[in-house]
Amino acid sequence: MTDYEAATAFLGEWGRFQKEVFFLLCLTVVPNGFSGLHVVFIADTPPHMCLIPAHVNLTAAWRNSSIPLEEENHSGASVRSKCSRYKLEDVKRFSDGGLLPGVDVDLANVSMESCLDGWEYDRSVYISTIISEWDLVCDNRWKNPLTSSIFFCGVFTGSFISGQLSDRYGRKIVLFVTLAVQTLFTLFQAFSPSWTVFCAMFFVVGVGQISNYMAAFVLGTEILGPRVRTVFSTAGMSVFFGVGYMLLPLFAYFLRDWRKLLLCLTLPGFLFVPLWWYIPESPRWLLSQGRVEEAEAVLRDAAKRNKIEPPPVIFGPLQTELQCETRKAHNICDLLRSRNIRWISLMLWLVWNSVSIAYFALSLNTSNLHGNAYFNSFLSAVVEMPAYTLSWAMFRWCSRRLSLLSTLFMGGLFLLFIKLIPANLIYLAITLEMMGKFAVTTAFAIVYAYTAELYPTVLRTTAMGACSMASRLGSIIAPYFIYLRSYSISLPYILMGSITALSGLLSLLLPESYGMPLPDTIAHMQHFPGCCQKTPYTLTHSEEKENAADKKSSVVL
Repeated sequence: MTDYEAATAFLGEWGRFQKEVFFLLCLTVVPNGFSGLHVVFIADTPPHMCLIPAHVNLTAAWRNSSIPLEEENHSGASVRSKCSRYKLEDVKRFSDGGLLPGVDVDLANVSMESCLDGWEYDRSVYISTIISEWDLVCDNRWKNPLTSSIFFCGVFTGSFISGQLSDRYGRKIVLFVTLAVQTLFTLFQAFSPSWTVFCAMFFVVGVGQISNYMAAFVLGTEILGPRVRTVFSTAGMSVFFGVGYMLLPLFAYFLRDWRKLLLCLTLPGFLFVPLWWYIPESPRWLLSQGRVEEAEAVLRDAAKRNKIEPPPVIFGPLQTELQCETRKAHNICDLLRSRNIRWISLMLWLVWNSVSIAYFALSLNTSNLHGNAYFNSFLSAVVEMPAYTLSWAMFRWCSRRLSLLSTLFMGGLFLLFIKLIPANLIYLAITLEMMGKFAVTTAFAIVYAYTAELYPTVLRTTAMGACSMASRLGSIIAPYFIYLRSYSISLPYILMGSITALSGLLSLLLPESYGMPLPDTIAHMQHFPGCCQKTPYTLTHSEEKENAADKKSSVVL
């Protein structure tokens, strides 16, 4: 045990207080299953072709033949062109002259032009999407993957600022402020007059989405006891995220207009306002800031809810003195300051980036799979439920490094095997993709909890934010992995599978944290292979005081 865990052991592991914190924090994550992933539906590209204006007087034969046929890249079948039509002036002249297409006129010799009058979209699946509303097709189709990338740029920015804000101003205030930002700007998105405004709003939604997730994750990790913390950090948060993800295709199925869908998805955010009075600030964080009385007040209120009599003094004078002694300003630069923490950070950033590429590329690819887009998205979400359960079991009983290695390596292999499946065995390829999604999702849940265990309290949210930043670089480019399908269907799977399997092997270099208490200071951290305590490193005056305080603390224990 650390000093903090010993001092708060009187609360127990699973009283009313812990249950409330567990479920209320998990509940705040449900809207995160909507944000970002709803782009699968609101930015899906329905079948389309050039519009032939109704006022143009053409015979039925020429109206049906005004769109040229072209060979589809993957199947080789002949389909109507999506981006060109026969020159309307010539078609009208042939129609007025009573000539028949393919009989009197050889269509191969007729000139073609672009869709000068816009496009006609199939409305059988969607009433409207941002693609059909703002014509993001043909020459503008590059805007489709950019839309998702802009959201993930917001997530990247949120990862950078939220960790430092949370470590400076507190977990609770950042959680609720960013929940409000996410809800309000999703509401503003629904009234966007243009694609540019939509993307600007989407960027801010991304900032809020990752910020409240990280704040809730760290808040629960710091409040809950060791055994409950494992369930919360692996299965708890992830399962509630998955519930939101599963509800998304259900809402999208009944709300086929993208604006109405966004309005519906903002409603849960307004229901979280009362939670401000039920979710406390992290006592660990308060203690690290020298706010001992406030930390004790939170713990005494927790004891009251659990119907337990707290001790007269929770934090002794010496322990309080040590906390104040070790209190110093930390920032993202501390993640690279010493050799040990630098190598841990770089390796985790690489793993997070690889997992994020695979997870989001597979999630965004559901609309491209064979079959119903709503069912495929629901299936992709359902696959995550047993993955989160497995992540909890592995985190509870298995080595962290071996858990991460096995899930990442198997996920990479499943994706690489898709290349070997014949084109006619579509459902086998989908099964392998879902198995890859299952393994990658398990790895994502494990790496979240693993990272929280490796970093100390004074840097935990900043470190989680930095790791999330690294992962968002992967999520920013993930839409373009899907875009590679236009050149080769198997190319995205080859790239994702190779990167994922390689990062699994590299994860073996990380230190083991199984069975270890949460570190409170940098000096408490586990050591990267080859970076022992004897590694020469010139400590700053503050770090010397921190190490001295740690030694005093261990003597007291």
